[in-house]
Amino acid sequence: MLKHIVMVSFNDRMNVKELSLEFKSKLLDLITKIPELKSMEVGLNVSTKPSAFDLVLIAGFDNENGLNKYRIHPAHVEVLDFMKKIVSKTAVVDYYTD
Repeated sequence: MLKHIVMVSFNDRMNVKELSLEFKSKLLDLITKIPELKSMEVGLNVSTKPSAFDLVLIAGFDNENGLNKYRIHPAHVEVLDFMKKIVSKTAVVDYYTD
């Protein structure tokens, strides 16, 4: 299985909790809309360290082809458009599990 990890930090530091919950809901909705998306886990940060991100998503795919189809799926593109408005920083890692 291919894991797609994305960590995000939000622009609006005063409304992190509200943004996290809204973004989490949009991400979890993708599981019913994109057949290639095999799993989706979204975690909200509890760390107070300055280096911490606000939210992490862990998505699972059979392979890179599935991830690539997910990336261009209209439902995912809609979430990306929303994300671009609220996110200041991201980090991404894609890897295969054993």
